[in-house]
Amino acid sequence: MDLYRSRYQTFDELNLYCYRVAGTVGLMSTAVMGVDSPPTTPWECTQTGDPQEEAIALGIANQLTNILRDVGEDARRGRIYIPLEELALFGYTEADLMKGVVDDRWRELMRFQIGRARKFFATAESGIGRLSPDARFPVWAALMLYRQILDAIERNDYDVFTKRAYVSGVRKMLCLPIARLRAEVL
Repeated sequence: MDLYRSRYQTFDELNLYCYRVAGTVGLMSTAVMGVDSPPTTPWECTQTGDPQEEAIALGIANQLTNILRDVGEDARRGRIYIPLEELALFGYTEADLMKGVVDDRWRELMRFQIGRARKFFATAESGIGRLSPDARFPVWAALMLYRQILDAIERNDYDVFTKRAYVSGVRKMLCLPIARLRAEVL
């Protein structure tokens, strides 16, 4: 899609792009990592839903995070991944984006976009417990680290034009024990 598109009018169009770029990776990863054996008794049935849908949600959440982190870089390449109708909804223009304008309109737009990505991460969380036990820790770690990129965007006051949002080595290390615990318990 990147070969022939540089703009997305609606979120439905962007969602299809995210599915094709990263949702399918989540879907394939589920097959590679494996799903834990299904419960055999009614009292073991604590989780519902399709882990494949949740794996797709994780891929989409990661891709949305990449898009938000890379807005400035993409703009310099003539690309805008944030849906144009959502730019308009917040009174922010393509020209504003290309100039890297960070104002209240931009901050509200970014809060909206980050909220959407976080919803996809929340959906993805519920499927991790159904992965093969050996696969849970790295998936939890990846989810938690990627989600922290959204926190970094917020710490940078939503300036994705001149500041790179990243997770420091210290924050990564602090995340790992929590990811391990979640992998064991959730």
